[in-house]
Amino acid sequence: MFMMRPSALHRRGGFTLIEVLVTVVILAFGLLGMASLESKMQLTEMASYQRGQAVGLLADMMQRVSVNGPNAASYVAYGTLGTGDTQPTNCAGSGSALDACEWSNALKGAAEHNSGGSNVGAMVDAKGCVTQVQPENTAAGVCQPGIYRVTVTWQGNASTVTPALLCPGVTAGPKLRSISSEVAIGLPTCS
Repeated sequence: MFMMRPSALHRRGGFTLIEVLVTVVILAFGLLGMASLESKMQLTEMASYQRGQAVGLLADMMQRVSVNGPNAASYVAYGTLGTGDTQPTNCAGSGSALDACEWSNALKGAAEHNSGGSNVGAMVDAKGCVTQVQPENTAAGVCQPGIYRVTVTWQGNASTVTPALLCPGVTAGPKLRSISSEVAIGLPTCS
């Protein structure tokens, strides 16, 4: 039978303890890095979700303006809709009045889960507007279509560059997000 000297046992045990301590320190740094990555992933996921909501709302209003082309200018009169506006929660009417009311409620998150009187899951401080970029001109030889810009703004979780296109009355801030697109209303009877 082979016997180890006591000094060899002692040295071997001390080396193992140092290895264990180094391993624990490496694991601790790795776990801290993973925790940091997880929090950043959650912020990115929320920003992506909010942008997806904004794109859907933008497309919805662009379609409404396009379908109601002859009355597209009436959408401009409603100003900035969404958080803080005076639109009712129960929409009535027709045409642009109904569209404005329904879009306002969608911006406020009315389609999202309601928890204790608050809409949960909607964009933060969402607002939207329709502005006229170019008035239509049906004069002979001109035939200029009306162009309308639909804009949606909301507050993100992290600071970014201030958007260039905002709705009237929306205050620019470091976390403000904005998307816009334009709708051209054709002139089928113009020559």
